Amino acid sequence: MATNPSPDPKNNMWDFIAFYLRFLRIQKNLNGDEMGMIMNCGKASVSRIENGINRLDGRQAALIDKAWKTGGLFSLLVWYASIGHSPQWFAQYVDLEARAGMIRIFEAQVIPGILQNEDYARTLFMSGTELEPERLLQDRLQRQTIFDRSPAPYLTVLMSQNALEWPVGSPEIMRAQLSHLLQMAESRNIDMRVVPRTWGTGAYPGLDGSFSLMSADDYGEVAYAASPGGGRLVSSPSDVRTYAIRFDRICAKALPQESSMDLIRQVMEAIT
Repeated sequence: MATNPSPDPKNNMWDFIAFYLRFLRIQKNLNGDEMGMIMNCGKASVSRIENGINRLDGRQAALIDKAWKTGGLFSLLVWYASIGHSPQWFAQYVDLEARAGMIRIFEAQVIPGILQNEDYARTLFMSGTELEPERLLQDRLQRQTIFDRSPAPYLTVLMSQNALEWPVGSPEIMRAQLSHLLQMAESRNIDMRVVPRTWGTGAYPGLDGSFSLMSADDYGEVAYAASPGGGRLVSSPSDVRTYAIRFDRICAKALPQESSMDLIRQVMEAIT
């Protein structure tokens, strides 16, 4: 097994799980292969979990609890980690986003951060309570460099019509932002669609709020649920699946790509 330092258990619940999984494995004098047999996975998967790269899932936790007779300890830890707020959530989110091969975003209120231009993003940060809006702006712009990667991640974006029409900054800022969306949509690795505000759309799952899904070869798929002043990363496969289903149901309400671009142009032309 790799001898990398264990994650700091004070960082968050996931690092706490990784730290004590390694601690107890070593205490029980088990190597990576033996631990993998307990968890029904390979030695490399055990190493990634113990190093905080991947997260222990509920199925693996249940197998450990059964083998070690913990009374359900690891299953409970995974459950609490899945529903809790991590103080390191944003750093984890940015890291997962930077490594993602595919990103799916639904945004209910504003243009998604990864597609915001500088003036639009600055206006949003200046309108809030953040103490360092310029630093946050530069962080957001830096995140957008993932599109300079080769290969760049494949991005699917669903936006509500509200996100397009809510006035931010000035007419000039809004027109420039919508023009930026049209330019980004020309990329072959970006699929952008709009959920129209119509009676036909009606009540749909997007009314519950914004969220995103990220996937990569080295960590599988993770969901992120937005909330004021924070956010929650979800990695349990069963929980991630509910977000994937929600995304698909929202997608069923969205306009096709060309019709979505036409709606963006109409909104842009109507701005006075």
